[in-house]
Amino acid sequence: MQTDAKVVPLNKGATQQSPTSPVGRLPVALIQVRDKVALQLKQTLQVLFDNADDTLFEMADRATSNAEQNAFFEAMRDLRLKRKSIERAFLQKVFESFSSLNQYEIGKAPQLDAVSFDSLSLVQNDELEETVALDAMVAKVMARDSVALGHLTTRFNALVSKKVDDRTNPLGPRLLCEAFLDACRSLGVEIKVKLIILKLFEKYVLTELDQFYAEANQLLVTAGVLPDLRSAPARRQPERASPAGRSAAQPGSLASGGQGEVSAEGVQEVFGVLQELLSQVRGTGLPRREQPADAVPVSSIDLMRLLSHLQQHLPQQHNDDYDLRMSLEQLLSHASARSGRVRVVGQVDDDVINLVSMLFEFILDDRTLPDSLKALIGRMQIPMLKVALLDKTFFSRGSHPARRLLNEIASAALGWVEQDDAQRDSLYHRIEQVVQRLLNDFVDDPAIFSELLAEFLAYTGDERRRSELLEQRTRDAEEGRAKAELARRRVEDALNQRLLGRTLPEVVVRLLQEAWSKVLLLTCLKHGVESPEWQSALQTMDDLIWSVESHDAPEARARLLELVPGLLKALREGLASAAFDPFSTSEFFSRLEALHVQTFERLRKPEPVEVVVDDSLELPPLLLDLPDEAEPEENAMPAMVAVVEEIVLVAPGEPQVAEPDVSLADDDEALGFVDNLRVGSWVEFQEDEEHKLRCKLAALIKPTGKYIFVNRTGMKVLEKSRMGLAVEFRRKAIRLLDDALLFDRALESVIGNLRRLKGA
Repeated sequence: MQTDAKVVPLNKGATQQSPTSPVGRLPVALIQVRDKVALQLKQTLQVLFDNADDTLFEMADRATSNAEQNAFFEAMRDLRLKRKSIERAFLQKVFESFSSLNQYEIGKAPQLDAVSFDSLSLVQNDELEETVALDAMVAKVMARDSVALGHLTTRFNALVSKKVDDRTNPLGPRLLCEAFLDACRSLGVEIKVKLIILKLFEKYVLTELDQFYAEANQLLVTAGVLPDLRSAPARRQPERASPAGRSAAQPGSLASGGQGEVSAEGVQEVFGVLQELLSQVRGTGLPRREQPADAVPVSSIDLMRLLSHLQQHLPQQHNDDYDLRMSLEQLLSHASARSGRVRVVGQVDDDVINLVSMLFEFILDDRTLPDSLKALIGRMQIPMLKVALLDKTFFSRGSHPARRLLNEIASAALGWVEQDDAQRDSLYHRIEQVVQRLLNDFVDDPAIFSELLAEFLAYTGDERRRSELLEQRTRDAEEGRAKAELARRRVEDALNQRLLGRTLPEVVVRLLQEAWSKVLLLTCLKHGVESPEWQSALQTMDDLIWSVESHDAPEARARLLELVPGLLKALREGLASAAFDPFSTSEFFSRLEALHVQTFERLRKPEPVEVVVDDSLELPPLLLDLPDEAEPEENAMPAMVAVVEEIVLVAPGEPQVAEPDVSLADDDEALGFVDNLRVGSWVEFQEDEEHKLRCKLAALIKPTGKYIFVNRTGMKVLEKSRMGLAVEFRRKAIRLLDDALLFDRALESVIGNLRRLKGA
């Protein structure tokens, strides 16, 4: 009987399959994709290795020292010897990635990265440089080919049982880069040489991925896998086509224009909706332009030139009063005067200008952005307008490099706090560099946005890793503090249960509160309250209290004689384990010894005996040595203390979080706001009239109910209780920052405003 390739007979597969065995073989269509791409990857790798020799030889020729030159020559030799093994290891990794698409794992817990408490430098410098280079390479591919990869991922998900995303796609740039990096582990080269090899991998392999994705999508379409999903064609080499070739009067013709990632219909649909809304509110919400009958629309080339002129002469500091449209109108007036004909902006281009202006009005009014960085971002308006005129997918494609660059800058700025000298801040300086490069270098080639995006992602990725490590350290420290605080509460309960309401010698109360409490605390932290060690420490405390109390039972003296040696030994060992001050320990034991001596004296006094004397007997007189009534006792009574207040232990250097006097109802809106806060949320605290603090909720410590906030570097800056946060919200001193993508929020706001104006 024939069985489907995906069905494994139970009697045959039961003994052969491991927990990670495949549910079934890969579908035929997927095998075809794998084999074709493997062949293509092999060919590109051969090109890489052929060119690596020349590249390394040139580097050696330009070396400034013999040691550096030798390093490049050794790398050449090593690469020649190991190129076959690297190629095999790389392709093997690719095949394994495909094989895992129909595999599952049972009972395997996720592996969490261990974070050291003592050091933030967990990533070695070489590894950090590799990671930064890898992130930059992946970012460039995603900025260029994300739509084509997304379609390929969607088709993969239609064929396999395991959920696939762009990061886990076997043909995704991240997995390919990681596979190549792992295959190169055997190379005994310096990081400088390894980064050169990675650059060659980017140049000769990753640049071909657009073609790989196009052919892989076409193979799957031919096999009937989601044929209606509009696939992205291969990316052509960018042609220096003039903007005039992309007629502004026909937005549909701008659909692909070298982007090749979004269909003309998709662009027309999004931009067409925006144009329709603009046309419906023109004359009501927007001023209607009155143009002479003989007005001539300015060409796209001339409009770009005018905008480039404004871009080069933009004020050094962003001015809220600067009006781009007015400046453009002035330039058009001069052009009209020179040509003798009225020159105006075409309707479609005018719609783009209106849309970008409204987007930046929202951005510059957005309370989420700090004012200083808002001024920097405001200077990006003309470059963003130019790229929107060149490429209408700017409005419809979320992965557009210009949109992503704006969103990434806004996300990085979310936790930025105003400083007296903002220019010295690394983030401010980096954003300023991005803006200045756009103003200086962007003419009509949008590729600069992909380049700047990759560089900025590499920078923010490095910063994010550092802040995450520090944030993890902060969380670990706070969880340790919470554990210590919970242990202190248990020790407080144990002390109060035994001491509260009793009158005991002052030395014993001090010993238990100041010294033995530390022993109990360490025992609780180390062993827990269910442990024999904890019970033994409590028993020692109970024995000490009993040994200094008054007892009338006849057997008390015998028990005391038996108890004291072991008690003193247990006390000494416990205090020594807690590293308690030896001088204070000696003083305690001296006074405790005196107490026990007094207790023994009281217990050994003979009981009064009734004696019957016969008067008929004559007894010789007895000489009695009676003490003088005025003579004081040798041992004075010890100072006694009545414990009438609860004992509270406070850790040194840890101030208690002050709870507000106000108590809110359980259904209060402010408490609902606090309960809906999620870890990772950014908030802004109004500390006083002039100062604001932006911070992120890094942890909610449940045992203590503390909310821990950190700044953008991961350092703890604030600690609040649930009620304290609610009171801050009630008095409007705390505000939740919207961390959604800035451009998307701006576009949503523009569309909403246009629809409201339409309905008005």
